[in-house]
Amino acid sequence: MHSTSPHVPTHARPRGREVTRHRVRARLSGRGRFVVPAAVLLLGLPVAVVSAAVSGGEAEPPSTLAVAAGQQARADAADRADRAERPSASPSASASPSKSAPASAAPKAAAPAPKATTAAPKAATPAWVTPMPGAAMTSCFGQRWGVLHAGIDLAADEGTPIHAAAAGTVLAAGWVYSGYGISVMIDHGGGILTHYAHQSRTVVQPGQKVKAGQIIGYEGSTGDSTGPHLHFEVHQGLWNQINPAPFMRSHGVNLGC
Repeated sequence: MHSTSPHVPTHARPRGREVTRHRVRARLSGRGRFVVPAAVLLLGLPVAVVSAAVSGGEAEPPSTLAVAAGQQARADAADRADRAERPSASPSASASPSKSAPASAAPKAAAPAPKATTAAPKAATPAWVTPMPGAAMTSCFGQRWGVLHAGIDLAADEGTPIHAAAAGTVLAAGWVYSGYGISVMIDHGGGILTHYAHQSRTVVQPGQKVKAGQIIGYEGSTGDSTGPHLHFEVHQGLWNQINPAPFMRSHGVNLGC
């Protein structure tokens, strides 16, 4: 019994694999214009290329689109890297401060001016001074019991220092004159001499230069004396005693007589 199916030559029938490819190709041919624009958007291609693909223009081969997308991506990455390396226009918050001092810094205080010396200069020692400062006058120059008392007596505690009345040269010192005990004679020049009698001890030697106010010995009661005191004489020529009171006043010293 013969079949009613038309006879198709064996070489004209599609084989199994060829039939499968043909069907897949037919299905994808209608979707190509939508798949390609989606891939382009994912790769970051410009909007103009996407628009061309969507408008139904002739689609570029996939390999060409992939190359263009890769180049564009690299260009974008390079541009971002370039912008990151450029210095910012505004100064960084962590920038180091200027080396110059800030305008608001307080100026250094000026060094204090040296204090003016308020101490008064030491007064120069007068040419003539009292031979025993602070002593009490107990007897003046003049007659006493029928005998000339040729000097002024000044009394203080025994051992009180005795001072040279003026500058000069020691003429004699010690037990040198009868009745005067331990005494000192000073030559002041111009024929003026001073004599200091009844000392307990002396601290100068004959020929020694002394200044006004210099200590020459200490009060005592040696020689013809009834108690510790200083017998002070002024000679205008050796043993030519004169009243010490007016002479010393004329040189600025008051002995109390």
